[in-house]
Order: sequence, then structure tokens, then C-alpha cells
Amino acid sequence: MAQTTRVPLADILPLTAAVNEVGHLALGGCDAVELAREFGTPLYVFDEETLRERCREFQSQFRGRYPDTVVAYAAKAYLGRALAAIVAQEGMSLDVVSGGEVAIAASVGFPPERIYFHGNNKLESELKEALAFGVGRFVIDNFHEMHMLNGLAQAAGKRQPVLLRISPGVDPHTHAHTTTGTLDSKFGIPLPTGQAEAAVRSAVSGEMPGLEVKGLHAHLGSPVFELGPYREAVEVLLRFAAEMRKKHGLKLEEFSPGGGFAVQYVEDKPPPSVADYADAVTAAVNEGCRRHSLPLPQLIIEPGRAIVARAAVALYTVGSSKEVPGLRRFVSVDGGMADNIRPPLYGSRYSALVANKPLETRRETVTIAGRYCESGDILMRDAELAPLAAGDILAMATAGAYALPMASNYNASLRPAIVLVRDGEAKLIRRRERYNDLIRADVWPLE
Repeated sequence: MAQTTRVPLADILPLTAAVNEVGHLALGGCDAVELAREFGTPLYVFDEETLRERCREFQSQFRGRYPDTVVAYAAKAYLGRALAAIVAQEGMSLDVVSGGEVAIAASVGFPPERIYFHGNNKLESELKEALAFGVGRFVIDNFHEMHMLNGLAQAAGKRQPVLLRISPGVDPHTHAHTTTGTLDSKFGIPLPTGQAEAAVRSAVSGEMPGLEVKGLHAHLGSPVFELGPYREAVEVLLRFAAEMRKKHGLKLEEFSPGGGFAVQYVEDKPPPSVADYADAVTAAVNEGCRRHSLPLPQLIIEPGRAIVARAAVALYTVGSSKEVPGLRRFVSVDGGMADNIRPPLYGSRYSALVANKPLETRRETVTIAGRYCESGDILMRDAELAPLAAGDILAMATAGAYALPMASNYNASLRPAIVLVRDGEAKLIRRRERYNDLIRADVWPLE
């Protein structure tokens, strides 16, 4: 269907978003209202053009400033087989945190040497599976993992390349629940306490013959809207690397300041551009290596949210409403915390428009409520939207990151379908769950 008019929220919706000739929101050339009718709601619509453009932008912006850069997509933001295939086709690497994510990658033939395996409590079974698959890098998070992986690698007759994840004690100034680089975090080996040095000493001294330390890794948290924390973390880690080279012979061949790059969810809070992040990180690495007389390492960055968030829109059908005179109007939709728990969990804010009347200029203040049996099941509070009535299709922008991975079957609900749109064609990439899916793992009758 032809797209003829620029859509509101153009800087937040997918790149292909427009208003078509019948006055509906169009995504990837597909009428969003028709998508809702064909596939049902809640429905998550991923725009392939936006996905691929974001992969290419991160690679071009960072490599244009620092040629030896690996861009690894952080799968925890959202991973399905179709997305894994797109990431592989775009030449990206993959950052995984579980055996399940490794299995999804393996199912589409993702090159194992381009996989980085993270996580603060990797299971022994997962380590064995990943070693057998040939995962390229393990990012060691603690001493327990270091010893376990060393033994497993030796038993498998391998010398496994690894990075050591260091907690640098840098505050990224983001939500406490998504801060990971401070001292008081479950992630990483703390630097300020001397534990990071002990880890380096053990790993490079010959005590761990099953491990080959390639470098250091850190991750500050997400989303990080400021550039200063990246500069500070890079300097702290490179100073540490120089000290460890002098004291223990550490060779910094690879270095990762992680990801956490922010995206725009609402109009009043734009993030730095990819170019801004690339400028800050690469300049800090170049300057830090020069200052500490270190050879330039391979740089690894890990965008997740910044690849997928903008690429997806969540479509909901409006149902009941409730007026509380003098207080608020609740408008309920057919989704909520079971498909997107981020608003009740983090207080996350989103932008939305009404897909069947995106150019409507009248506004009302409403609170968008989910359908689940929790008072906190609120998707948007005090949102300024076109007047809503039962049957309208609400399109929530920037829905591609973390909503689907954290989706649940709360109230025995069915997790939503996902479609991929491009050039007027919609492909179902995950069907909606059915009632049988809810009960197929149960053992019944009891014996």
C-alpha cells in the first residue's frame, strides 16, 4: 500500500512509518490496521529496513573512526530466529547470555566464532554446550566460572579464548535496576577491591592452562544517555590494563566497553546519536592507549536496544474505558504487563498514536491500562492521545527491546505474534501462542 504522508512521531517510529492514502499508519508499506485484523492483537511489528539500517549505522560509524571494531548485537534485547539470521547477514557478531540464546543462534547457522557468551552464573551444562558448539569468546564474570571453564576446556582438549569482565566502579546515571558497572553490582569482577587484579594474575600466570585471556570487558548499564561514563570507564580500564601488563604480563588484544546505548522513547528525551557515541568511545580508546603506551586493541561494542527498539511497534486493540471524574480516564487495551512489563517494572515511558487515525489533532489525557489482574498494569500514564474508542488500534512505538524477552503467561495469557514487514509484505516470524502451548509442559494425569 502506497505511503503518502509523513507520520507524527517520525523520529521515534520505524524509518518506513508513514500515513497511507486511507489515513492509517503504515509500517514497511503495510497498513497497521490491516495487520491487526489479519494477525490479531497484541501484535509486534518489526520493520526490516530499520533493523538492517541500525546494524549498518553502528558498523559504519564505529569502523569509520576505529577500523578494528566488532559490533556484537546484544541478544538479550530480543532474539528470534529471523532476527538472528538478519544479524548474521549484516556481518554482526552476537552477545548471548544463556544456552537458549546459543541454541537459537545455532538453529539458523550463526557462525559460532562470532558469538560472545556473557552471564554472571553460566551453568556447567551451558558451558559444555557452548564449548562443543565452538563459541568464539566466553566473557568470564567471576572466579567460580573461571575455574569451571578452565577445567571444562582442558577436558575438551581446548585452550578457550576469554575476556575478563571487570566492574570498574563507574556510575552510568541510569535506572538502578539496569546499572551494572558500579561496585555494588552482581556483575563483573570488582576493580577497586583488588579482585580484578587477582583474576588477571590467576588467568595469565599459567594457573589456568585451559584459558587464553584476550582482553578485558566492562558494561556500565542501560540505557546510558551520557557520554561521560563511557570516557571514564575506558580510561579506568586502560589504566588498569597498563598496570596489569607491567605487573603480570597481560596482553590487551581485545577490549570492550560494552553497550547500553540509549534510544528515544519520548519526544522530550533524545539520546546522543550513534556518531556521538562512536566519537566518545573511539577517542577515549585512542587517547587512553596513547597515554598508557598500549597497542591499540580490537574494539568490541554491544548495542542491543539501539538496534531493535525503534524497529518495532506494538499494536493493541482498545477495549473498555473507565472515567474517574476529576482524576483520570482509564482506557484498557488487550495487552499489558504480560507482553511489556517495562512500564510497571522500571517506570518506562513510551510514545503512541492511534493507528486508524494518526493525523487526528484533537487530544485527550488518558491512562492506558493493561488487561491483567494487577493494579500496576499500566502501559502509559497521563498520555496525550487522539480520543480513543473501543475497537481503535493503539500503536506503541519503540517496542522492540526487552518487552518480548520478558513477556510472560501471567493470567494464563498467550504471548503475542510477531511479524516482519518490508516493501508491503508482512511475514509471520512467530505465531501467537495457543491454549495448548500453556499446558503442553504439564504432566497430567498424575500417576
